[in-house]
Amino acid sequence: MAIGGQTLPGDISVVTAPVWHIITCEYPPQVGGVGDYTQLVAKGLVEEGERVHVWSPGSSLSGVCDDGVLVHRELGQVNIRDLKRVNRRLNEFPRPRRLLVQWVPHGYGYKSMNLAFCLWLWNRAKVAGDEIEIMVHEPFLAFREGSLRQDAVAAVHRIMVTILLNAATRVWTSIPAWATLLRPYMLGRSIPVAWLPVPSNVECAPDSRENETGCYIENLIAGHKLGHFGTFGSPIAGILAPLVSRLLEERPGRSFILIGRGSTEFRLKMMAENPALKERIHATGEVAAAEVSRWIRRCDLMVQPYPDGVSGRRTTAMVALSHGVPLITNRGLLTEDVWAQSGAILLLSCDTTQFVDAVDELLIDDSRRRCMALRGRTFYLNRFDLRHTIRALRSRGEPQPALCES
Repeated sequence: MAIGGQTLPGDISVVTAPVWHIITCEYPPQVGGVGDYTQLVAKGLVEEGERVHVWSPGSSLSGVCDDGVLVHRELGQVNIRDLKRVNRRLNEFPRPRRLLVQWVPHGYGYKSMNLAFCLWLWNRAKVAGDEIEIMVHEPFLAFREGSLRQDAVAAVHRIMVTILLNAATRVWTSIPAWATLLRPYMLGRSIPVAWLPVPSNVECAPDSRENETGCYIENLIAGHKLGHFGTFGSPIAGILAPLVSRLLEERPGRSFILIGRGSTEFRLKMMAENPALKERIHATGEVAAAEVSRWIRRCDLMVQPYPDGVSGRRTTAMVALSHGVPLITNRGLLTEDVWAQSGAILLLSCDTTQFVDAVDELLIDDSRRRCMALRGRTFYLNRFDLRHTIRALRSRGEPQPALCES
């Protein structure tokens, strides 16, 4: 039986060409950045003629076709029983089997300490003979950044990564810094490692002056429109809150648009501290990707501070670049050299006064903002676009040079 143009295990017409098996901790309609990324990659591979199966947690056991991608929710709770079931299903496919694992240590349950999952992958490599590729979105928790319990979890994460690296034939990382952190846990093994930046997960939606979002913005939000897209978690929110206040106070000709999940709650906290800014701070709440796209395209400037600096794993920065909206952000410990070299963004230190001064200068220079927008869009297409990800993954030789950085 074939579904979506792909042959299922057990069919007499099964093809011997390798099938992609993407192992992920989430997949839409589950909400999360890893799930969005996995869906982009899976569909991108299918568009290039590849056969793709995605294995994720969930409640449904049947294969569901998602634009040519067969999605199996058979990882369930990622417990031993679920892993045995997936084992049997994977063994129905002919060798060579290529498993691409989306790795975030907190994604697979058991309070982010699922050693059984890592041992299962080791068994798939050493016993079943599968090729295991690991896409490292985040390697492990850091030590001494929280409680003693967090330090204990961080230690377990390193054991998990050691097991994974012992199983892997290739490792991809969302930023080059992860490669440096991972090398001690390879225990002397020579494993190909390459940087595979994360592309934008928000497609540019048609921009019509007739749509509801456009009418709302143009009719009710006057002057310059600053924007921030994210989930407004505490690390970024702590930097953003004083920045929003400073950018609006004594500057009546501008408004701030907060975009994404958590924006409504963040706005309410801002209002409690700055009631005079009530009419000038707007929040979208959690909206569909097409609405996110339309809100972002109406902004004059995206303000995206990050506690560890902008980097190739920051999809919110990628969204601004891919939409051709000028981006102002900051460098940090994880910022790659290409950001400063590109000249495509305004890259500052994480200092509120510096941000405010830079925004003031940009908002009075339309020509400079247009140039930034064009350079940013070109930078994204040349460096981060999904097509680079797909080309690198499909390469059976060395990773593409344009994506490698030490």
